[in-house]
Amino acid sequence: MSDRLSEEVGLFQSRFTALRAEVGKVLVGQDDMLQRLLLGLLAGGHVLLEGVPGLAKTLVVRTLADAMDGVFSRIQFTPDMLPGDVIGTQVFNPREGTYSVKKGPIFGNFVLADEINRAPAKVQSALLEAMQERQVTLGEHTFKLADPFLVLATQNPIEQEGTYPLPEAQLDRFMLKVKVGYPSKDDEVKILDRMAGTGSEPSASKVMTCVELLAARDVVRQIFVDDKVKRYAVELVNATRDPKAAGLPQLAPLLDNGASVRGSIALIKVAKAAALLGGRSYVSPHDVKSVAVDVLRHRILPSYEAEAQGKTADHLVAQILENVAVP
Repeated sequence: MSDRLSEEVGLFQSRFTALRAEVGKVLVGQDDMLQRLLLGLLAGGHVLLEGVPGLAKTLVVRTLADAMDGVFSRIQFTPDMLPGDVIGTQVFNPREGTYSVKKGPIFGNFVLADEINRAPAKVQSALLEAMQERQVTLGEHTFKLADPFLVLATQNPIEQEGTYPLPEAQLDRFMLKVKVGYPSKDDEVKILDRMAGTGSEPSASKVMTCVELLAARDVVRQIFVDDKVKRYAVELVNATRDPKAAGLPQLAPLLDNGASVRGSIALIKVAKAAALLGGRSYVSPHDVKSVAVDVLRHRILPSYEAEAQGKTADHLVAQILENVAVP
């Protein structure tokens, strides 16, 4: 069993290396963002990308969809949208006196929710309910969403004009929240060569199928996690809820709310995906530690005192990682 699992892990590691290389034909730099998106694909969780406009958030999602054979769908969120614009609606046929269902753009394998924080609360709720339940109800009919079904949402920082910050309970539906930064100067020169050069803009070819992705997820589920590693993940999450008990009394006034059990589950799922991308059939404590910030940053609520001190969620998670003993 162990030898067979190791072979399958090696096989899918090479397949995802090929996928990364294909996306790299279009995307320059932003390796960390791409790594996190691949973790989301493997772990079966939705990903939220946050960064200012113009950092290739939309480009990387579209390119990733191009490199796979699934159905790509894009929703451009605006303040005047209605829930039916996302999930679909019933259309009345006056001649026959019947209703027919018109499905919305949520019915796809890879759904790009562009600038999700520009949509009002009702529209955000409709999308996030579909993300959680993996189904949509229109009238008397319930429709299962595609498998794989992955929402890759982008948002601009909330201080940008015309945005609605996502409530914490809705943010919790995202397995990962990835902050996207500016490329290096060298990478930016390469971007100019590709996107503003004399040749045509590059595009990605299909190198992986949805069937392969689902098979890879089955392998991820079989990856071994030692009890000590599980305990380490739980200790990290518990430290966000009760810093004093974790030996971090200085963090107690800086945290209003900690991560839920969903945070512990996501931590292990994403760590398993990281193990596969690393070519291992077992999860190491480093796998947990390497993904903890992206898994936990949107699940904790810093206090006003933390904000007054300039401490962000990233700072608080980093302090927890430094102080919780690694097995």
